[in-house]
Amino acid sequence: MTVGETTLKEFTQEHPGRPGPETLYRRKDRRRLTLAWEVDEAKIAYDRKSDGMYPLLTNDRTLTPAQVLDAHKRQPTIEKRFEQTKTVFEIAPVLLKNEGRIEALFFLYFVALLAQALIERELRKAMKREGVDELPLYPEERRSRRPTTEQVLRVFAAVERYNIYRGDNLLQVCEPELTALQKQVLGLLGVPPAKYRS
Repeated sequence: MTVGETTLKEFTQEHPGRPGPETLYRRKDRRRLTLAWEVDEAKIAYDRKSDGMYPLLTNDRTLTPAQVLDAHKRQPTIEKRFEQTKTVFEIAPVLLKNEGRIEALFFLYFVALLAQALIERELRKAMKREGVDELPLYPEERRSRRPTTEQVLRVFAAVERYNIYRGDNLLQVCEPELTALQKQVLGLLGVPPAKYRS
């Protein structure tokens, strides 16, 4: 591509009014840049040879090409996990200028994603081990074959414990009453229901 230059000539009256035989005009030259290009056939022919190819790069030199492709096919699963930072964890833009704070924030999100993945893995493994095909974790007690951490946390969202005080004196502790489903999920996760009691 080359850049060229042309001059445009514009004529305007020296004085306002209706033009006549005696009207004088002033010429004004304006510079304009132009672009000119031509098709690079050699470059097109070179690119045509790689049309339809999808290169996969890795720094693990021990993998065979088939193993690299298999690893690449797991990408949607990884992307799905990071998509949950925007949905389940509602990650939002944060104005941080200090690199250490940025790293710390993303480390916390990484720990949250890791905990989420572990909860799902442990629950699904326990369901398989105990022969439980589905759990009614969806709203309206619809059943789920592959429970997510979000569904599990929703089941426990209404669990509450109250301490009743008169002044500084603790009068009574109202322990949470766990449902059969909550107890079943805790049992599958290996968490004693007593953890919800004082």
